[in-house]
Amino acid sequence: HVKEIAKLVKDYKIGGLCFFQGGPVRQANLTNYYQSLAKTPLLISIDGEWGLSMRLDSTVRYPKQMALGAINENQLIYDFGVETARQCKRMGIHLNFAPVVDVNNNPRNPVINDRSFGEDKYRVAAKSIEYMRGLQDNGLIATAKHFPGHGDTATDSHLGLPILLKTKGELQAEELIPFQYGIDRGVELIMVGHLAVPALTGGENIPASISRELITDLLKGEMGFKGLVISDALNMKAVANLYPEPGELEWQAFHAGNDLLCFSDHVSEGITKIAQQASDSAIDTVFEKVMDLKTRLGVLETKPIEVPAFDWESHSQLQQTLAKNYVSVISGEISPEAVQALAKAGKLGFQEFFTASPSRFSEELNLPFSPTEEAEKVILAVFVPSHKPLNQFGMDSEILAQIHQFAKTNPCILVHFGNPLALKYLGEFADFEAVVCAYQGFVETQVHAAAVLNGS
Repeated sequence: HVKEIAKLVKDYKIGGLCFFQGGPVRQANLTNYYQSLAKTPLLISIDGEWGLSMRLDSTVRYPKQMALGAINENQLIYDFGVETARQCKRMGIHLNFAPVVDVNNNPRNPVINDRSFGEDKYRVAAKSIEYMRGLQDNGLIATAKHFPGHGDTATDSHLGLPILLKTKGELQAEELIPFQYGIDRGVELIMVGHLAVPALTGGENIPASISRELITDLLKGEMGFKGLVISDALNMKAVANLYPEPGELEWQAFHAGNDLLCFSDHVSEGITKIAQQASDSAIDTVFEKVMDLKTRLGVLETKPIEVPAFDWESHSQLQQTLAKNYVSVISGEISPEAVQALAKAGKLGFQEFFTASPSRFSEELNLPFSPTEEAEKVILAVFVPSHKPLNQFGMDSEILAQIHQFAKTNPCILVHFGNPLALKYLGEFADFEAVVCAYQGFVETQVHAAAVLNGS
C-alpha cells in the first residue's frame, strides 16, 4: 500500500496516519518516508491498548485492560501508561487510541470484553484516567473510546451495527460516567464508536459516529468536551455501506462533529464533499484545533526517527510487578504448606490443558505429573486458547466435559491463564478447592502463579 499512501500524503495532504500492522523496523522506515513527503508533518497514531505489540511484532506486550482492572494500586496503571508512552514516542507516534473506557457490562460482548477494565463503572473510570495520565504526562495523546459506550452490546461493529437500547438517563448512570470523568480531568481525544442509540436520535438507528445529536449536542455541548473528536474507522461494516455515494460518509462524519476521520476509504471524494458542504468557519475551527495539537506535540519539528532498542529487562520487571498485583485467588483458599507436604509425599498430581508442551508454570511449580488416580490433590492449569467469546473461547467441548467431571470427583485447584470471562465454561467454583485467576499467559504471570501456590 506504500504507493497508495504516498499519493494520499502528497496529493491530498492528509493530516495523519494510523499504523495497524507491521514491525518496528518497517514502521520506522515508513514513518520517515511518509513524513519526508508531507508538506505539513503528519500526526502518527496507533491502536496500542496493551502496548505496541497490539499492532507491531517484535515489540513489548503488556496485559489486557481487564487484567489491569484487577490491580488495586492505581499508581501501577499510571506506570504502565508512562512506559507505553515512552515506547510509542521512540517510534515517532503521537496519538494512542487507548484506553478503552467502555464498561463491559455484557459478558457476551464479542468485541470489547477483556479490552475493558471491567464491569464496575467507577473502577473503569479510575483506572482509565491513570492510563490517560501516564500517556499524556509523557507527551503522548490518550484517546477515550468508544463513545457513548460499547460495553453493553452483543454485535461486533466491525461486522454490523450494534444497537444500544438505553435511555439517556440510563446512559448517564452507567456508560457515560468514565467519559465524563476523563473530560473533567483533561483527556484530549475521544473516539466515537459505530453503535446506535435510538433513544437519542429520534428513534432512528444512526451510528453515533455520524450523529450530530450525540457528538455536537451531547458530547461537546452537554458534557463540555473541548478536545478533538475522532471517528472510529470509517471502513468498518457498521457504517461503510450506509452511503453508496463516495464521500458522503466522510461529510456526514464531519458534519456530526468529528475533527479527525479515521480510515476513510474515500479521501479524495470526502475532501471535495466537505469543501462543498461545510462552511469556511466550520473548516477553519477544526483546522485550528488540529494545528494547535500538532504544535503542542512538536509534530511540526519532526525529525527522522531511529529504530528503538527496547529495554527488555525493564519491561520484564514491570511485567513482574503487574503480575504480582493482578494474579488473584478468586475462590477458596490455598494452603502452601499442604501443597508442599503432598508434593514431598509424591501424591500431588498435575495436569495441563490446551498446551502442546509443559508450561513455565509447571516448571516453576516443580511438581510431578503423577497419575491422577493416585493423587490426593490435582492442579489443573488451563491455558485458554482465545480471548474472544466465540466458540467457548476456543476451548474444546470434550476437554471441558472432562474437566467438569474430574473436578466433581477429585480435590482440585484450578489455575486459569486467560480471559476470566471464560471461567464460566470450566464448571462451578464450588467444585474446586480453590480457583486462581492469572488473566494472562506471560512467563512472568506463570512464575507468579506458581509462587502463589508455593506460598511465596
